Amino acid sequence: MAEQEPQAGNGRASTFNINPPVFFGAAAIILAFVVLGAAAPTAAEAFFKLLQSAVLGTFGWFYILSVAIFLACILILGFSRYGMLKLGPDEAEPDFPYLTWVSMLFAAGMGIGLMFFAVGEPMMHFSAPPEAEPRTIAAQREAMLITFFHWGIHAWAIYAVVGLSLAYFSYRYNLPLTLRSGLYPLLKERITGPIGHIVDIFAITGTVFGIATSLGFGVLQINAGLGYLVGLPVNETVQVVLIVCITAVATLSVVTGLDRGVRRLSELNLTLAVLLMFFVLFIGPTAQLMRDFVQNIGLYLDRFLLKTFNIYAYEPRPWIDAWTLFYWAWWISWSPFVGMFIARISRGRTVREFVTAVLFVPVGFTFLWLTVFGNSAMIIDTTVANGALADAVAADVSVALFRFLDYLPLSVVTSTIAVALVSVFFVTSSDSGSLVVDTIAAGGATDTPAIQRVFWCAMEGIVAIVLLLAGGLSALQTATIASALPFSVIMLILCWGLFRGMNADLARRAAYQRPAASYPAAGLSWQKRLGLLLNVPGRAEVATFVETVAVPAFEAVAEEMRGRDLEARVERDGEGCVSLVVPAEDVRDFVYGVSRMSQRLPVFSALDAAQADERHEARTFFSDGSRGYDIMGMTREQVIIDVLAQFERYQRQVQSQKAALYAGAPEHTIEQRGAG
Repeated sequence: MAEQEPQAGNGRASTFNINPPVFFGAAAIILAFVVLGAAAPTAAEAFFKLLQSAVLGTFGWFYILSVAIFLACILILGFSRYGMLKLGPDEAEPDFPYLTWVSMLFAAGMGIGLMFFAVGEPMMHFSAPPEAEPRTIAAQREAMLITFFHWGIHAWAIYAVVGLSLAYFSYRYNLPLTLRSGLYPLLKERITGPIGHIVDIFAITGTVFGIATSLGFGVLQINAGLGYLVGLPVNETVQVVLIVCITAVATLSVVTGLDRGVRRLSELNLTLAVLLMFFVLFIGPTAQLMRDFVQNIGLYLDRFLLKTFNIYAYEPRPWIDAWTLFYWAWWISWSPFVGMFIARISRGRTVREFVTAVLFVPVGFTFLWLTVFGNSAMIIDTTVANGALADAVAADVSVALFRFLDYLPLSVVTSTIAVALVSVFFVTSSDSGSLVVDTIAAGGATDTPAIQRVFWCAMEGIVAIVLLLAGGLSALQTATIASALPFSVIMLILCWGLFRGMNADLARRAAYQRPAASYPAAGLSWQKRLGLLLNVPGRAEVATFVETVAVPAFEAVAEEMRGRDLEARVERDGEGCVSLVVPAEDVRDFVYGVSRMSQRLPVFSALDAAQADERHEARTFFSDGSRGYDIMGMTREQVIIDVLAQFERYQRQVQSQKAALYAGAPEHTIEQRGAG
């Protein structure tokens, strides 16, 4: 069990559960944008254009370099010695079976963006590629290469950085599930102060604008689809009404507790999306599309490194601003949303499992989806459509999917399904996004009143409306690009924090092996050890042991340490856990704790399983999440000996780390609170 840390600034009132500086700070920044856009939409549009030009002109290189660093960091963490570390205590087991977990990651890769851009982006690059001759074979190759690049592992490396930081420091260090926790190796308890508040504020603002951008894309596509199906006018009034209606459905889900129904609807949505993809694949030139899929992957791998760092520095082109830089900013702004989802489902996985699955599982599906829709659209445009599809997409990208489906059988049915898919993705994005934002605004708490999620749900819809009215897609892109800039800096710091935290954990393992004297069986007679093996203690027996043996042992050691000018205290957490804590500067506090735990006894038949008893234990835990052990049966003196053995190990580790620093080792080998 990891060291308990206070919730970062939870301000709990009778109705609300918020971290006031974060909640009100983020709300104020978002409302300032909303008021500007609502009060003076024309001036806001001019301001957004100026802001986008200034940010990209000055910091475009920074976005490109940052994403390259994110990808390099996540690959190093996943496929080096750090990969053996677990997202949680060393003995933690995954919360979900592997196939279930992979399926959930697969679902994370699907959303409004893929529905909107699957046909639109390849067709737009086909019509106006940055380097090839438009509407040629070379343009087809370049269109798919660029689309793969924008939706490939760079995007998921961004998500993985945030997800890994959240999972590692929340599950292994028992810190709140907020972005500030990733700065713990650098700031220690100061993450609960102003710097931590600023980090969470930028995470919220970036997420809200990123979700609003996706909702904007979604409502444009829904409006275009309804216009195609039932002749509904395509204009801002209709789009505002659609945002209000669909946001109201998401709000209803929050208020009435229909989350389970929405989740099941989203599972059905994913199934329909996959069926739609296979319909397009099998109704079209299947063999050709599979050949295209293989070659698209080859082109992507061949140009991977060059595309990663290409910003057209020697021959500047506005294309890079409208596409690659916008995408990188969009993924960065979405990273707290997707990152928290993948963190929540990944407890107990190793870092290597996490990185491998997050980088490659969703990307594999995404590449197949883009090939099926993108290559099919270009095949249709160069044959039966004779350029008409490309012209329609160039005129209005939001109609791309429906114009494409119009060339296939059952177009009314498939277009209806597409509108339904985008609508449900809209609802689930708004509902889930409000939960993520509310969790951050509440200092990591998830048991917040529904009214708070309603507030953020409404805020996302309002921001989407205002940005659409204040400049449409251009305003949406500008808000995303601007809000992602400060958060990209925070993400670089999260990478640094991950390296420092994992380095300290590995240093602890390498510094020493546990001495025999520290095992709970040491010092016991063989008869006593046999008795412990055969005894099945109950809950009351363990509670009595903790109060009459462990606590007096801790208090005796703490009193002796205080008499030797060491600060030491005995802490309780209200859940039956008791620990001896010796605070330290620059390194992790020494913690030796005991928690009351239970586990099922081994069984060998179904009947035994139904009637199996539980074995209760007094299990140790330490501040680094390392494996604990049962100390039931020890005497007070034996517990004291075990505490001192662990304290001796702790001191050796600290000395080893400091010696490494003085010898010229990187600073990040010591700035971490090591094991107790």
